[in-house]
Amino acid sequence: MIRFLLTILAGVLLGGVVHLVSVLALPRIATQDAYSRLTPITKSNTVAALPLAEPSQSPMPFMDPAFAIAVCRYDLAGGPIKLTVPVSQAYTSVSFYTRNDIAYYAINDRSAGRRVIELDLMTEAQHAALPEDEEVTAADRLIVDSPTLTGLIVLKALAPEPGLMAQAQASLAAATCKVQTDAPVAKR
Repeated sequence: MIRFLLTILAGVLLGGVVHLVSVLALPRIATQDAYSRLTPITKSNTVAALPLAEPSQSPMPFMDPAFAIAVCRYDLAGGPIKLTVPVSQAYTSVSFYTRNDIAYYAINDRSAGRRVIELDLMTEAQHAALPEDEEVTAADRLIVDSPTLTGLIVLKALAPEPGLMAQAQASLAAATCKVQTDAPVAKR
């Protein structure tokens, strides 16, 4: 009887270890992550609108049909990115993800406090290389440090009623995500 209980305990313990290892390893070995799915339909450092979520097909799982969604697949190898997102009528959010789908920053229209969410995205090395300007404070500009050179920026605009979806899509269509041609002037 004790041998039977030890066999059961060993099986449960081994199953737990295998489960834990597979859950932790799956994000690293998955081939169809968000970045890979969006690569064929987006250009680097450009905002691209995603099609509306439908029950039969959608480019990403768990998309909310009440939101217009756009993405910017960024690459900071060419320099810092300047992101500008006009705020929609109801609600707008911007989320930043690494190449491996790890969220590292998010902001919405209420925390931005302006009619346009405007920020600079750069690596820590690019941020450290910025010249200091005492006249421009951290409140004047928002600088986000990316932990990786590549990743995704997800822009969402809420359409509280189906008739307002065109307005939410237009708000995201006016968003820009481009490499800065002139050097930023402030250090946070």
